[in-house]
Amino acid sequence: MKNEIKLRALERTDLRFIHQLNNNRTIMAYWFEEPYESFAELEELYRKHIHDSTERRFIVENEDEESIGLVELVEINNIHRTAEFQIIIAPDFQGNGYARTLINRALNYAFTILNRKRAINTAF
Repeated sequence: MKNEIKLRALERTDLRFIHQLNNNRTIMAYWFEEPYESFAELEELYRKHIHDSTERRFIVENEDEESIGLVELVEINNIHRTAEFQIIIAPDFQGNGYARTLINRALNYAFTILNRKRAINTAF
């Protein structure tokens, strides 16, 4: 595995991929959220949060430009300079070392671009 991945902003056209991830019971068990949301619910969440300054969402693409995951920075707090980060890697791409790279990129973005002093991952 080359582990060459890129992050790009979440777009409306990515919602089908996100819907697949959000409806995977195994994935959502780590996110402390109930799986099986409808596509209409996901579209509404997208509309509600797309311009929310306390959240950043990125699609992860591999070297073949396949969507392989999602990185989120949420609960961005400008007073305390903190943020939480969350990562999902699609099941077909797990076990390839992508998580290590994504953690580093999420932390780098939080500390250098957003000027956070602390970033927290809430998954176990």
